Amino acid sequence: MRVAVYPGSFDPITNGHEDVIRRAASVFDELIVAVLINPDKKGLFTIEERVELIKKVVAPYKNVTVESFSGLLTTFMKERNSKVIIKGLRAVSDFEYEFQMALMNNKLDSSIETLFMMTSAQYSYLSSSSVKQVASFGGCIKGLVPDVIIDDVISKIRAK
Repeated sequence: MRVAVYPGSFDPITNGHEDVIRRAASVFDELIVAVLINPDKKGLFTIEERVELIKKVVAPYKNVTVESFSGLLTTFMKERNSKVIIKGLRAVSDFEYEFQMALMNNKLDSSIETLFMMTSAQYSYLSSSSVKQVASFGGCIKGLVPDVIIDDVISKIRAK
């Protein structure tokens, strides 16, 4: 069974993330969306909220699961019997950082490979940060995040 892991903070999940999930899910037997718990980073959504939002989005994909993790990604992957990391790239500027991370993960566990997937062109400008900024100023986020979580994102922004 080919199991891949798509790690990230997903604060919140965007249409670009979903695009990568949909495509990766069509290539692998199982895809685990792994939400990183980073104690140094304060997100808009709690880890539990992010996991629940992503679960709403990926409900149609029967081979996709969502989990949170802390610590080394390579340790999480070993525990899940996965050898493949999926990383979405929006632009060349993403590549340098992700390439360094891929090399580090491979150094930590040489059996792990990182596969880069370019997001579809229509989402290449999209980031979780830009979604939060647009929503915080009352802009329309339809087309930026999956429809199923628009109300969740707007409610969270208003509550802040």
